[in-house]
Amino acid sequence: MREDKLDILCSRPHAGSSALHHPVQPAAADAGAPMLQGTLDLMVLKTLETMGPQHGYGIARRIEQISEETVRLNQGTIYPALVRLRQRGWIRAKWGTSENGRRARNYSLTKVGRAQIEKETGSWERVAATMARFLKTASSD
Repeated sequence: MREDKLDILCSRPHAGSSALHHPVQPAAADAGAPMLQGTLDLMVLKTLETMGPQHGYGIARRIEQISEETVRLNQGTIYPALVRLRQRGWIRAKWGTSENGRRARNYSLTKVGRAQIEKETGSWERVAATMARFLKTASSD
């Protein structure tokens, strides 16, 4: 595996905790830096916002494509995330038929999910801006 790729194994926050404080560990020691907790949830929500209703496999492939293959998702990661997002009321699922004629659940955003995107986007923008300040300060010293 290339060092700049990540295998997301888990994105389940601990009950009552902030999503930004629990890192998701890569699958292998050489997989690169861990991703922060909550990253996958926002990626899924943004994918559904952009692409409209999608089945789980399509969501995973789109996330990999947008990340330029630096994020790799497996079924053991994407489907528990989709269940969690449904339980939170951020997405809904409806049975349908996939492009290849198989029965598949199609996931779509709810109003609550759209509001969550705005909330999470603001949080991530603040984290990114803060890190950018630290990186700029560190590189100019």
